[in-house]
Amino acid sequence: MEMRTISMERVETTRHRILETVCSRQLTHEQKVTGLERLAESLIDVLELPEGYSELKERGIVCDLDESNCPPRPRYIVPDYALLFEKGCDFLRLDPPTDLDEALNVLSIFIRHVPSVTNFPVFIGFLDRLLEDFVVKEGRESARKKLRLFMRYVDRTVTDSFCHADIGPHDSLTGRILLECEAEEPKSVPNLSFLYDPDTTPDDYARLAAVCALAGAKPSFANHRMFLNELGEEYALASCYNGLLVGGGAFTLTRLRLGHLAASAKDLADFWPKLERAAETMMRYMDARIAFMTEESGFFESNFLAREGFVHRDRFTAMFGLVGLAECVNTLMEKEGKDFRFCRSQEADALGIRIMDRLDALVKAHRNPYCVATDGRFLLHGQVGIDSDVGETPATRVPIGEEPAEIGVHLNNCGLFHGYFPSGTGEVFALEPTARENPDCVLDIVRGGFEKGGRYFSIHAGDSDVIRVTGYLVKRSEMDKLAQGLSVLQNTTALGLGAARNARILERKRR
Repeated sequence: MEMRTISMERVETTRHRILETVCSRQLTHEQKVTGLERLAESLIDVLELPEGYSELKERGIVCDLDESNCPPRPRYIVPDYALLFEKGCDFLRLDPPTDLDEALNVLSIFIRHVPSVTNFPVFIGFLDRLLEDFVVKEGRESARKKLRLFMRYVDRTVTDSFCHADIGPHDSLTGRILLECEAEEPKSVPNLSFLYDPDTTPDDYARLAAVCALAGAKPSFANHRMFLNELGEEYALASCYNGLLVGGGAFTLTRLRLGHLAASAKDLADFWPKLERAAETMMRYMDARIAFMTEESGFFESNFLAREGFVHRDRFTAMFGLVGLAECVNTLMEKEGKDFRFCRSQEADALGIRIMDRLDALVKAHRNPYCVATDGRFLLHGQVGIDSDVGETPATRVPIGEEPAEIGVHLNNCGLFHGYFPSGTGEVFALEPTARENPDCVLDIVRGGFEKGGRYFSIHAGDSDVIRVTGYLVKRSEMDKLAQGLSVLQNTTALGLGAARNARILERKRR
């Protein structure tokens, strides 16, 4: 392991940013500590960067999402919580739970020690599967209070909206209680996915999920059959909507900004070799990150999660993310002298499919020795964007302000592209508040979208305090506080405020 020399200008810039962080009146103590950690890591360069990578990053074509230059652990970690409940945890001195009180106590302790890129857990389990036997034994009313307090605990202590839990597709008392509690007391943490299969999930259970979504922007609806066919039975949805393997996760997520790439091309013919070079350079960069993480960082040798079998190195993959397909298509159409736009013409959408077909082939052709879980391949991921993105739409979504009048056209467009992304992508729909009077309309959207090939749909009422930003949740009221210069508990509120200003997320077409 060798560290490269960095410039004094970079050192001085970082020193100023450290002082600004320490003296901030807006950041909580915990947010300051996290920020200082990232600044410290930014002063270390240990990765063997591939030729051409630095230029692509400087031009904004490839984005590392501010991952550490010296990654101490995988970006996303998805522990096997069933194993925790079966054998307990030696490191944390936890015995297997025998009742609901013990189960929630064990879970509360354990999740505080599950790291990720945010230093908070991105997955806290299939709550219905983990807790159902204890809840049934406890009885509905007693269990309801305990589950409500547990979810409140998570919201107040895991102060990051990329924390995620899953329920479904099978009916459960636990799942129903959780949906009722979240509808009554909407919270931005944890994020929640409802694994939905119309052939398996009872209609009244799905309707309860729709009622909850219209009250507080969760759960989102995941196409369980699609994920199951691609990832197998041992998959989970973590962070935003990331399809990953239980007992593993993702080493890294880097993203290609297709809109920026198209802007750098002279025309369509010039675009294709640029796409290939950018994708291959980005994947070699991801290889370098993974090599350091597995060979140098010591995570898999020293962390209790790996030592006790809650995660295994061969259950991890890596995520090849992308944003800006719509802008990419629109830019290339303009350069070809054509007035066709994404989701508004067959020719534009056909070009989007050609681009995705080429990317899909490039990613599947690449091999990484450590991505054993996915046969050495990276997985395509429709990345949700970041707060500083301007003029580039997340994943393959339709740009805000250009949504088609008919929601069926919008769903058809989702169906064209969602199948490329086994590690997750999704669309967000804002509905008129009157939809609360007819929650079946939500199920009509979801079922219709699934039939067209859609993967993941997030729905909220247009007047909800808790709203879906891109793949995570925030409260409007908290964004208002932050805009006034006040401290807020969740660090993702700042991301939501940035997305509101730069990506117009509060201006989505109401259906």
